[in-house]
Amino acid sequence: MPDAISNTMAAVYLTGYGDDDKLQYVTDAPVPAPGPHEVLIRVTAAGVNNTDINTRIGWYAREITTGSTDTAGATDEQSAASGWNGDIDFPRIQGADACGRIVGVGTNVDPARIGERVLVATLQDAYSDIEMGCITWGSERDGGFAQYAVAHDTETFAVECDWTDVELASIPCAYSTAEGMLHRVDLGAERVLISGASGGVGSAAVQLAKRRGAEVIAVASTSKADVVRELGADEVVDRGADLLERFGHNSFDVIVDVVAGPFFAQVTQLLRTGGRYITAGAIAGPIVELDVRDLYLKDLALEGSTYQDPEVFSNLVGYIERGEIRPVVAATYPLADIVEAQHAFLNKEFVGKIVLVHPE
Repeated sequence: MPDAISNTMAAVYLTGYGDDDKLQYVTDAPVPAPGPHEVLIRVTAAGVNNTDINTRIGWYAREITTGSTDTAGATDEQSAASGWNGDIDFPRIQGADACGRIVGVGTNVDPARIGERVLVATLQDAYSDIEMGCITWGSERDGGFAQYAVAHDTETFAVECDWTDVELASIPCAYSTAEGMLHRVDLGAERVLISGASGGVGSAAVQLAKRRGAEVIAVASTSKADVVRELGADEVVDRGADLLERFGHNSFDVIVDVVAGPFFAQVTQLLRTGGRYITAGAIAGPIVELDVRDLYLKDLALEGSTYQDPEVFSNLVGYIERGEIRPVVAATYPLADIVEAQHAFLNKEFVGKIVLVHPE
């Protein structure tokens, strides 16, 4: 390891399930060493995501039935599996997004990679030995809420563009989630309804759907409508509107959802015969109402989306480098102020992403 790299670093440890007092900012965490197939990254910026909070509050446990923006969740004593893939090993360094530069490599990695500015794929397929396995950076493995982090060589992508590190750090989790959904349903020049369109995943989905030639109807609060239109939405509908009254039955080819909860009750009626619904979140609640008659009589396809095909992230890098998408950064906070940043995230008074900036 080069002499210029310290033995210790600033980092945020998640010490257990619970409230934000489980987040511990330290300046003496050990700098990780890359394994044979890994790279060491000097992290400069990392985005804040729903999954960070979901994991902290134990929201993935089946006994939690409220929306993921409700911070009442699990405790240290909870025995249920509360991470993406089961229980979490504590302490854990979270952070599913990161931008930085490679400063060290493992024995089986080309040293020429040192110096590359990179993004890390949120889902680390290279670490999984099962089909559609989801080893998540910042959940099952330590992630980007630290000055240094390790990631698998094949999951670390060089990016050449004129974006800032903060702008790049707004991309990995939200945009790969959105692109993964659109890729899974093979969205084309169709009519798509996107819920939660002002959030990180929703605003990404608006841009990415428009890039595919879709007619985009976005659901967001009226106060955020202008910004969502600027991202490419053809129409923005207030999240409190009655969508069936506004659009009628059989109005959409595809629905892209991160909200669930009461919103889901109209999904099967809004979709045309043969329509597709896909979800990657449930911020309004995971327990939903479904009329199965609509499902089979209309030959609908309802899908969940977590695993991403390998081309999803490399495609995103191409979109960035060709200028086909643009970042939406709402605010930045120092890494040490992660609690304040998460409070701002939960208030949902912004469009796009909140990004943590790491110390020099």
